[in-house]
Amino acid sequence: MSSKSFCKSWGSEFVAKDVVRFRVWATGHEKITLILAGERYAMHAAGNGWFEREVSGVTPGAEYQYLPDDGPALPDPASRAQVGDVNGPSRVIDPTAYRWQNAQWQGCRWEEAVFYELHIGTFTPEGTFRAAIAKLPYLAELGVTLIELMPVSQAGGNRGWGYDGVLLYAPHAAWGTPDDLKAFIDAAHGYGLSVVLDIVLNHFGPEGNYLPQLSPDFFHKEEMTPWGNGIAWDEDAVRRYMSEAPLYWLQEYNFDGLRFDAIDHIQDTTEKSILLEIAERIRAEISDRPIHLTTEDGRNIIFLHPRTADGGIPLFSGEWNDDFHNAVHVMATGETQGYYIDYADQPEKHVARAMSEGFAWQGEFSPFSGRPRGERSAGQPPTAFVDFIQNHDQVGNRAQGERLIRLAGADKTRVLLAALLLSPHIPLLFMGEEYGETAPFFFFTDFHGELAQAVREGRAKEFSGHAGHGEEDVPDPNAPDTFNRSKLDWKKLQSEEGKAFLAFTRELLLKRRKHIVPLLADAPGECGRVLQTAPGLVAVSWRFPKGTLSLAFNIGDTEVPLPEMPGRTLFAWPGERHNLPRNAIVVRLAQGENSR
Repeated sequence: MSSKSFCKSWGSEFVAKDVVRFRVWATGHEKITLILAGERYAMHAAGNGWFEREVSGVTPGAEYQYLPDDGPALPDPASRAQVGDVNGPSRVIDPTAYRWQNAQWQGCRWEEAVFYELHIGTFTPEGTFRAAIAKLPYLAELGVTLIELMPVSQAGGNRGWGYDGVLLYAPHAAWGTPDDLKAFIDAAHGYGLSVVLDIVLNHFGPEGNYLPQLSPDFFHKEEMTPWGNGIAWDEDAVRRYMSEAPLYWLQEYNFDGLRFDAIDHIQDTTEKSILLEIAERIRAEISDRPIHLTTEDGRNIIFLHPRTADGGIPLFSGEWNDDFHNAVHVMATGETQGYYIDYADQPEKHVARAMSEGFAWQGEFSPFSGRPRGERSAGQPPTAFVDFIQNHDQVGNRAQGERLIRLAGADKTRVLLAALLLSPHIPLLFMGEEYGETAPFFFFTDFHGELAQAVREGRAKEFSGHAGHGEEDVPDPNAPDTFNRSKLDWKKLQSEEGKAFLAFTRELLLKRRKHIVPLLADAPGECGRVLQTAPGLVAVSWRFPKGTLSLAFNIGDTEVPLPEMPGRTLFAWPGERHNLPRNAIVVRLAQGENSR
């Protein structure tokens, strides 16, 4: 079966066997010339700033650029692929050429989700889509169900996290071709793994963004974001460009879902939020397989994540729960600088509230932001929250890129990992976490000249708001060594320590699949309650139609009495006792009449 083709409003599209339509919105120009395979074609004005041209005799792989007025020549903002970097020619792609081997793949249900976040460039020594395919059997055996790729859209340079993308429809050429990315997704499906993509709609990166030169109306002149002028969401052409990108990745690449980055920075004041428009369209157009949509949003809001009466998901599936991470981090490390100040007062209570009700902050005054934050979330089912004890942001946004195991030690980290994987919230692992990776993960870029210097200086100043470091500690984001040191150390997996940590994680994931997942399909809101908190101690429970799950862990300095937790023990580390020793966890499940 051949690949599907998503018909974009912008860019190049095969409309017949060898006929390609080129279309661009360029309100700042009276004429646009298409440069295709060395030939020039005048594009026709189609009204409202649009320019079009159909050309016959075009072969896949042909190079093209747009020449506005008298130049310079620019890449297609809706390029499906680049010849090289963001500044050079775009390439005509026939999206139907790839032959899918697992076209009947149906994906996993949301309650089965266990995310594994990875960065293609640092996941393997080669740092490519094709190289990552070799690790898929390992991930399938591990027991995760969804691979979450950090953004893959073409960005400036060869090295970077991906959040500085400027060509939203083109896979980053340094990691491979469109067919290479499709081969990775196809192979993952063959191993029973879903693949979701982190997508950035709140800004464009600083290098290779030629939209202002083509269409100044793409951005507002007065409205500003942390990254520059705000996107003009009230323009139809802009909304098409931004709203079609999510559909494109889901339909043309067969991704199983999307994570929407920092949506609190999408300043859309139109009658219907672009996020609602995108979610509704995805749900309407893709109904033959599960699609998982998650959001990152510092506001702690719930209106984007409703559930129907029968538990259906009409919009977004879940929200990244920074509160859980932040409270756990303070509890485990004692760090209270920057945004961690919100969790400094009795962090155990914040952890317990996040586990039992979703958010730790539900409208109370936040010392860090200086204003109320969040809204009531106890009515949400536990599966509306994606929890983690580390991710790319929380590791990379440290001067030395330390993982939790470096900060809290292996024993505490094991206990927190068990709490993460055996709670009814949706868990996320960051690459290497499963075997106790200790290599850092830094913030890295590949900029040059004045831009590189600005990023270097800006990054150093930014760390004054983060925990555990000063400006002088920050590695140069543009240095190749900063990138290379962020690659996973797969040799660690062969050590006795790495093997033991991996076996621990696999056992937890097996128990989650066997005992926790069956509770979640009909998990209601208002089901969690706090059993007890004390310094180092958190004990919570959740009541489901099929039973009551209880979890207690202690990472404090002293042994504490084990709270009353009915049912049979699903997991106890390092072993089951009447008391809860230091760095220990117990999880129990009561079913039938014992569940009340």
